[in-house]
Amino acid sequence: MSPFPLITVTVLALSSLMIPTALALDEEAQVAKDEGMRLWGIHQWIKMQPYLEQAAEYGDVESMYYLGEANRLLSRGLSLAALEWYHRAAQLGEPHAMLRLYDGSACELGDVCPEDGNDWREAALVATLPKAEAGDAEAMGALYDIYTYLDRHDEAMEWLLLSAEAGNLDSMNWLGQLARDDEENYATEPERLEAAAEWYRRAAEADYVPAIHNLSLVLLQLEQSQEAWEWMQIASDEGHIDARLGIGWCYLEPERDALCKNEKDVVKGLGMLTALVQATNMEMINPLINDFKQKLGEEQLIESEAVAERWLVKEPPLSHFPDKFGF
Repeated sequence: MSPFPLITVTVLALSSLMIPTALALDEEAQVAKDEGMRLWGIHQWIKMQPYLEQAAEYGDVESMYYLGEANRLLSRGLSLAALEWYHRAAQLGEPHAMLRLYDGSACELGDVCPEDGNDWREAALVATLPKAEAGDAEAMGALYDIYTYLDRHDEAMEWLLLSAEAGNLDSMNWLGQLARDDEENYATEPERLEAAAEWYRRAAEADYVPAIHNLSLVLLQLEQSQEAWEWMQIASDEGHIDARLGIGWCYLEPERDALCKNEKDVVKGLGMLTALVQATNMEMINPLINDFKQKLGEEQLIESEAVAERWLVKEPPLSHFPDKFGF
C-alpha cells in the first residue's frame, strides 16, 4: 500500500495547477527570503519555513526547494510536506528537487511522476542539459549530480570540470573535495592535498567562503600553518561558524593546535564564542566557555560581554554554509 494516501496525492495534483509563475520578489518577500536563508544556514529548519513560504508564493523556486529540504531533514525522509515542496519546485525545472523525488521513490510509491515518463533522473536531465549547453555554469554543475545518479560518471566529471572552468565556485570547491579523497589517481596523501588546495584556492580567491575554510584545513594538513591561520581568519570574518569557533578557541588556548598563530586573549576568545552561542544556539560549547569564565575577574567578564555584543552585530551573518544538495 502506498505511504502517500490518495487524498494527499490528489491535493498535490491540484496544487500543481495553482503554482504561480515565478515573479521578481518584492522588497518584503526578498527580506523574508533572506531571513529564511539565514536561518537555513544555521540549521533552524522549523523557524526558516514561514519566511521562505512568503517567497515561494511568488513562485521562487529556490525557496520551494529549501522548504523541501527543511521538511525532509526534520522528518529524516520524504515526508508529505517535503514531497509537495519538491514537486512544486520540480515542476518549475529545479533539477535537485527532481533528484530528491527520485531518492524518495515518489513516482513508484506515491504516483508523483514526471509529466513525460516515470524517471525523475531523466526528467532532471531533460530540464538541465539545454541550459548547460547554452553556457549556464550552474546548470553544468547540476549535471554532475544528475549524471552521477544515472551512473554515467565520466560525463558527470566532464560537466563538473566545464562548470568550474565557466566560473562556478561551488564546482571548484567540489573538485577540491573530490581530489582530497581521490586515492585512485593520486599516489600519496600530500599529492591529493596539493591537488585539492589548487581548486580550493581558485574558489577562495573569488571569496567563496566554504572554499576559504577548506583551503585553510588542507594547508594545515600540508603543514603550512601560517597561511592556514590567515585563511581561517578570513573564513571567520566572512561568517563561517566552524572557522569562528576555531579562531575563538585559539584565543583561549593558542597552544592547543598548530593552526593557532596568535597571542592568548581570553577576553576576546570568550566574547567571540559567547556571541557564537547566542547567534546559533550551539550550546555544546558552553562547558568550554564556562570553564574559562571561572578564571576571570569581574572586570574581565564585563569586557568579554562587551566583546560579545560587538561580535553579535558583525556582518555577514554566521552560517554553516550547507551544501545545496547535501546530506
